[in-house]
Amino acid sequence: MTQELDQLIDLDDPAWPLVQEWLASASNAVVVLPPSEPGRSATLLDLQISTQSTLGSIAYETGGLLVDNGWLRILGSGHQRLTRSVTEWNKAVWGDEDEDYPFYLIADDVIGGFYALDSGILGNAESVFYYSPDTLEWEDTDQGYTDFIDFCFNGDLQKYYGSMRWKTWKEDVVLLTGDQAVSVVPPLAFTLEPDLDPIDARERTVVSVYELYDFHVLHLPNQLHGNEDEEDLNPPTA
Repeated sequence: MTQELDQLIDLDDPAWPLVQEWLASASNAVVVLPPSEPGRSATLLDLQISTQSTLGSIAYETGGLLVDNGWLRILGSGHQRLTRSVTEWNKAVWGDEDEDYPFYLIADDVIGGFYALDSGILGNAESVFYYSPDTLEWEDTDQGYTDFIDFCFNGDLQKYYGSMRWKTWKEDVVLLTGDQAVSVVPPLAFTLEPDLDPIDARERTVVSVYELYDFHVLHLPNQLHGNEDEEDLNPPTA
């Protein structure tokens, strides 16, 4: 049964004060984009998750979160700097009619990696999976949503992303919006000669995150495996 807005806004035990404590002590730089109406209410109603949860509170209390110069984007209810709300992004990927998504996209990074909460199809329900642009596979982080947020706030992102970052990434990424990403050619999934392997030796172009999701998740894996005519797990993006 669909819950109304007043049922989803938890006044007794909301998660947001706790998230604010995490933000205050975060070791990584996090920019909190403010929410606005009617976007925040519409997002929470679409999400149908109480603000007692970390996901619900971030969706309602933020327009999204930009982590580490905007390298990592955690989706909220949308903002001028990150117009994709968490619900609108999933509708764009899965379509308006299907509410039982195989997985639920919650965040992404500028290099074309995507984070999703598994509904069971990836192998570990309620765990966050990362679709890595260098392996083109969904990798289990063994974290729930709350632990994933802690990782974003305090994890060693430089070590985690390693060779996916180029020398001037900080200067370049800060100029992008949360709806843009960096396409790398040849893609990181291709192994080249040793002197060409570093990402600095590859061409980098700014594209929309929609375009990069379509390329990385829907088309490139089949091209690499010679299965271009096979049906994709995911429907095409809008």
